[in-house]
Amino acid sequence: MSRFIRSSTAIALAGVLAAAVVSVDAKDRRDCDRDYKPQVGQAGKDVVWVPTPDEIVQRMLRMAKVTPQDTVYDLGAGDGKIAIAAGKMGATAVGIEYNPDLAKLAQCYVQSENLAGKARIIQGDVFKEDFSKATVVTMYLLPELNLKLRPIILDMKPGTRVTSHQFTMGDWEADETAEVDYRTAYLWIVPAKVQGTWTLREQGPGNAQYTVNLTQKFQKITGDVATGSAKQPLVGATVRGEEIRFAFNDDKGVTRTLTGTVRGNELTGTLKGAGGAETKVTGTRK
Repeated sequence: MSRFIRSSTAIALAGVLAAAVVSVDAKDRRDCDRDYKPQVGQAGKDVVWVPTPDEIVQRMLRMAKVTPQDTVYDLGAGDGKIAIAAGKMGATAVGIEYNPDLAKLAQCYVQSENLAGKARIIQGDVFKEDFSKATVVTMYLLPELNLKLRPIILDMKPGTRVTSHQFTMGDWEADETAEVDYRTAYLWIVPAKVQGTWTLREQGPGNAQYTVNLTQKFQKITGDVATGSAKQPLVGATVRGEEIRFAFNDDKGVTRTLTGTVRGNELTGTLKGAGGAETKVTGTRK
């Protein structure tokens, strides 16, 4: 079970089965290997093939907290190692590989593991195929390819988990990093897009209203809140997926902490004040 430094431009999506499966009736991996055996270091599109250790594969999937409810897309699937591992965890897994021989081999491995209902490999180009329905994206690509994919990933549903072996996303800092035998696995959570001016309305005594200005760089946010005639800076502001959290001092000097969920231009959540009292809050973005 090997894996790839990704045949970059290799992400295709659900719908198309890998061309002509090698040894469709393969009983085990040896049957698949009779037709084609990749060589470590062989050239691919923009990259070369290098195996990923099983320990890293498992760590990436654990970091992403993969469950049977997930749809996992492995970008540049190589011989299908990650898609197969995700399928064994009960997830629906799709591996996307540019090299047609590798795609056939990987699909043969899927057949030999009796995972035809949980995992599949398709042959295609990562920059042409749609993987937007993924709840988890995995990859082992070169840094420049990660950066090229980054805008696509940032447009995915907030909360989508993204894991990468060895290479980063440039100045989009990882939410979690793990070291395994001198190799690194990274995790990012796609953040909701929260930048802009929000009007928050407290559902409580006085029905207080606040104007919140947010500036965002990936999962990091800064800004201020207009309370009365003054503006107070946000403290501890973060966004993780759809979840947003920050604190500020209101016009009475009381520290209020907002914990909420952002969906598009709407926000719902709670404001906690002195003594732990909570009130509901709703918000809209201009």
